[in-house]
Amino acid sequence: MRVYVIRHGETEGNAAGIFQGRVDGQLLESGYKLARVTGEALQSVKFDAVFSSPLSRARNTAQEVLIGSGNTDVPITFDDRLLEIDMGVYEGKKFRPGEREADPEMCRLFFEDAFAFPGFPKGEDARGVCARTQEFLTDLAKHDYDTVLVSTHGFALRAMLNSLYDNPDDFWQGHVPYNCSVSILEGDGDGLKLVEGDVVYYDKSLCVDRYASY
Repeated sequence: MRVYVIRHGETEGNAAGIFQGRVDGQLLESGYKLARVTGEALQSVKFDAVFSSPLSRARNTAQEVLIGSGNTDVPITFDDRLLEIDMGVYEGKKFRPGEREADPEMCRLFFEDAFAFPGFPKGEDARGVCARTQEFLTDLAKHDYDTVLVSTHGFALRAMLNSLYDNPDDFWQGHVPYNCSVSILEGDGDGLKLVEGDVVYYDKSLCVDRYASY
């Protein structure tokens, strides 16, 4: 089995610097374009199955990748375990200095040491997201698919792959995954392993780290 795990394309919320969580924000035109370009780079890949978070930004990214790669005949299965972290009362709040609506120390912990982050009020913490996303991955590995596309979110992606990284204590692995970056997993019957992380199939000059300043 070969699994392509993609973070959704850029959204209005990404550009505005807000905690999106379960807010169902829309892709920007650039987000659609990068998803389509990523799909075109995967034209040699035939997907047997596609799974997505039910939120629009992940769903639309999956659809664009399928169009670009010529896999429009493959249906998308939605799974709530692929949802982004529930940010509770912080959802929709701005996190950048100068316009921040969220507690500065909460922002620092979230982006610097997610496992020390206590969780959002009325929301989730990192270990809870790890548990549900990794349960999805464990269940996926039990199937006999050849090639799978999984469309999800930045925090959810890092949580899902946490146990597969060389240093799982570093939750963010240096940075939030770039929009439409892809992590590739392979399985041989004994579970899945990470073979490539944060692959970008578009011009790397277009990579934007919207979270470098928080």
